Amino acid sequence: MIRTVRNLRRLWQIARTLARHDALSWIDELSPPPLVSVALRRLQPRDAMPGRPGEKLAAALTALGPGFIKLGQALSTRADLVGEAVAADLSGLQDKLEPFPAAAARATIEGELGQPISELFAAFDDTPVAAASIAQVHFAETKEGRRVAVKVLRPGVERAFAEDIALFEWLARLAERVVPRSRRLKPIEVVKTLAASVAREMDLRLEAAAASETAGNFRDDPEFRVPAIEWGLTGRRVLTTERIEGIPIDERERLIAAGFDTDAIVAAAARVFFKMVFRDGFFHADMHPGNVFVAPDGALVAVDFGITGRIDAPTRAFLADMLLGFLTGDYRTVAEVHFRAGYVPADQDIGAFMQAARAIAEPIFGKKLADISLARLLAQLFEVTEEFRMETQPQLLLLQKSMLVCEGVGRTLNPEVNMWALARPLIEDWMRDNRGPAARAMEFARGALGRLDTLPTLITNLERASGVIASGGVKLDRETLNALTRRGGFGWGALVAMAALGAVVAKVMG
Repeated sequence: MIRTVRNLRRLWQIARTLARHDALSWIDELSPPPLVSVALRRLQPRDAMPGRPGEKLAAALTALGPGFIKLGQALSTRADLVGEAVAADLSGLQDKLEPFPAAAARATIEGELGQPISELFAAFDDTPVAAASIAQVHFAETKEGRRVAVKVLRPGVERAFAEDIALFEWLARLAERVVPRSRRLKPIEVVKTLAASVAREMDLRLEAAAASETAGNFRDDPEFRVPAIEWGLTGRRVLTTERIEGIPIDERERLIAAGFDTDAIVAAAARVFFKMVFRDGFFHADMHPGNVFVAPDGALVAVDFGITGRIDAPTRAFLADMLLGFLTGDYRTVAEVHFRAGYVPADQDIGAFMQAARAIAEPIFGKKLADISLARLLAQLFEVTEEFRMETQPQLLLLQKSMLVCEGVGRTLNPEVNMWALARPLIEDWMRDNRGPAARAMEFARGALGRLDTLPTLITNLERASGVIASGGVKLDRETLNALTRRGGFGWGALVAMAALGAVVAKVMG
């Protein structure tokens, strides 16, 4: 009861903050109960504030604090739920807060690493260089003379976020119960996704592991680097990395003054992102301008690997085939890969899905090359596919959000250039090597070899089938055929071969 009263009081504070920023209009679209509508209307300001709905919501979430900033960032990956425009505005939420005292940072480091600061570092700067909702960063120097950056979790951050997540869960259940139309936004699912993401971010060993994996993937690539991890100075609440030198990637004038070609930087960024997604299946999912720098030698350097995404080989193949279908105007292929991947249920109308894909793509590809956005194409596709009962694919939503951020950086450097067009040679090479006829033949061969463990079962079924055929007792209805394919594990092609071979055996025995 006490918790409910506390949550209701907090809900009232949230509503007032949203109203103060004129960020309640989107709730009206959910058709809440009359009592709720009346209360919200009384809270709303008399004069509408300037700005888009997404901008107003972003400002309100910032005012509500760290947990709500993270919620907004999570919603920025869900254009299928909040709409493309609101998601784009929320993607610009900056996770910046006032720093906490250096004494608390020192205490955390000493408690985590088990030694005094003076024994861990030759020098430690008490003035933080960055402060966010989960952690802040200090510069330091190791005993061996290496310049490093030390990331330290905020004191009590785990408890604070646990309280916010508990509130979000309560609000999500309340919304689904009181406002039935809100269920299409899947609030409980959104909160669970947020909770999992925050939990990963609050274990800095996981961030270190993600950075180390990415560094290994780009070990021989001069275009991209990751700061080295100081594993001996890293723990759950402390992460120490090499200190990098460079210019933030969105500071165009500084880059030009330093002699860099901004078009070359955009092209490199596109190639790096493409390699992460399609070559490695593991990508940095928070590559906003504050996390990417251009080093003196021109290499891109990324920091803050707290949010990463993984895409398995089948999903990469799906993405490649789908994007190729869109780029060539082959909407049947676009539809077929969705059905083949199982993303759209088989009972849906493939012709209708083809038509929806065309309706999305034609207006986009009718624009100038510089204005084409693959991220927005994906966002609109996710919105439309809801009517075809396409299940949510979290890894694709995170990818779409990351692509949107990369495109934003590219347009900051040169609004007349399309970053994906600059990376086209790499994309075409990858398509030829991985989705061409030779690659598909190898894929088929690997699949066949991978099923050799079912060969004894196939032989047993073949022996049984030949005996049944020879005795004249075979019954080849659909139920029997389906049962044989399930047990043999080779599918219809293998069954046809088995049946043909069985007929030959029966002929010989006859």
